[in-house]
Amino acid sequence: MSSTKRPRILMIYTGGTIGMIENPDTRALEPFDFDHLIDNVPKIKMLDFEIDNVQFSRPVDSSAMNTSHWSDIAHVIEDNYDGYEGFVVLHGTDTMAYTASALSFMLENLDKPVIITGSQLPIGEVRTDGEENLITALQVAAAKDLDGAPIVREVAILFENYLWRGNRSTKHSADQFNAFKSNNYPELARVGLGIYYNKEALWRRQVPGSLKVHYGMDPNVIYLDLFPGIQESTVKHMLATPGLRGVILKTFGAGNGPNDPWFIQALKEAIDKGVVIVNVTQCSNGCVHQQRYLTGLGLAQIGVVSGQDLTSEAAITKLMHLFGKGYSPDEVRRYMEYCICGEMC
Repeated sequence: MSSTKRPRILMIYTGGTIGMIENPDTRALEPFDFDHLIDNVPKIKMLDFEIDNVQFSRPVDSSAMNTSHWSDIAHVIEDNYDGYEGFVVLHGTDTMAYTASALSFMLENLDKPVIITGSQLPIGEVRTDGEENLITALQVAAAKDLDGAPIVREVAILFENYLWRGNRSTKHSADQFNAFKSNNYPELARVGLGIYYNKEALWRRQVPGSLKVHYGMDPNVIYLDLFPGIQESTVKHMLATPGLRGVILKTFGAGNGPNDPWFIQALKEAIDKGVVIVNVTQCSNGCVHQQRYLTGLGLAQIGVVSGQDLTSEAAITKLMHLFGKGYSPDEVRRYMEYCICGEMC
């Protein structure tokens, strides 16, 4: 599309605080009609973009998000991919990092921006972060380089002062405007008087190809969060979950866990049955090094996969994605240690 034409951006409203406005009669917060977006955010006129919108028929609180909702978002993007330069997804903050991670795996060969944003205060409030987040997200979705190609070509989270890679992000605050952080990867852009892109950090796909959407996401996975004193009965009960295919084992420090014989044996029995167990650290930043300490080495020796520096959100959605593609346990183990779309170092 010629750079002289107005950028066409599709906005996808799934639900969340950003899309709420106070009913003047009841004083209750209600989703507002995005067909009247300009009336609520008049500054958008200054962007001179062509903005269309798609709304979920029933807005979803992000805490109620599930794999079918991720498929709904991916369908909208696939169906409209050729008609727009970029996409802005409005989403509640609580599970935003899960959605961003899931979409990064589902949208293979993505070569356009999919910018996810939201707010801590409703867009209809006098003092809100929603208006600024929305406007900046639209600007990022429309941004082109000197060759006329999109600057951002991946799924990213825009929140307050930063643009983060979606599958490297996590929500770290329930009450600050800068609610998201990427502890193991630098920002894609910093937002101040301008939008300053960190071009060395931006994802570029490794091989050419058209967009291919993978809708299969297998939810038969769990977190197993370790703590001192965790009981044998608890671990065995969780690993005996019917239909269980994968476990994200949230360990201490650089990937360490108890060295009790029962613990190692319980994990080994699950692995021998075809359950894939992936080791990620409970620490907010850093990487799993299973070879560093004996307790971690014991996990590696029985076949626990190193999750390296994956976030918890990226780890669990990547497992869902790989099993959803029909891979065998051995294939899933192999791909869990392979970087698909910038989710790990």
